[in-house]
Amino acid sequence: MDLVNGLGLTLKYNLGAIFDKDAVGGKGIYTEQYPKVRPDVAPRFHGAPRLNMDPETHDTLCIACNLCALACPEDCIDVLAMDVEIIVAGKPRKKKVLDEFIFDTSRCMFCALCQEACPTSCLELTQDFELATYSRA
Repeated sequence: MDLVNGLGLTLKYNLGAIFDKDAVGGKGIYTEQYPKVRPDVAPRFHGAPRLNMDPETHDTLCIACNLCALACPEDCIDVLAMDVEIIVAGKPRKKKVLDEFIFDTSRCMFCALCQEACPTSCLELTQDFELATYSRA
């Protein structure tokens, strides 16, 4: 008898969701046609990382300060920099220049602490959620 009561309750809720539009958050049961129709992403969603570029010079805004790597709780960021000697006001000075920026997306928990720590706003977590690839490389 308990089995029949349980099945009745399940049918009641499932049939109610199909025929009543207010049953499931006002949407009813629906299927998103994902590749053709893009889903709406929440404004606060943190997706794939991106290094922003200067629109005029097309150079990265990263100053190789390593604050993003220090803020990352998962240690998935490596900032490799090299010292370049430049001349400012006739005097030679050393400046850090970004050589390589390594971001291991497989270890990232998308907390955006690296984005908050960046003083130049060069690191940004985008709205891109499609991180699947066809190869492991």
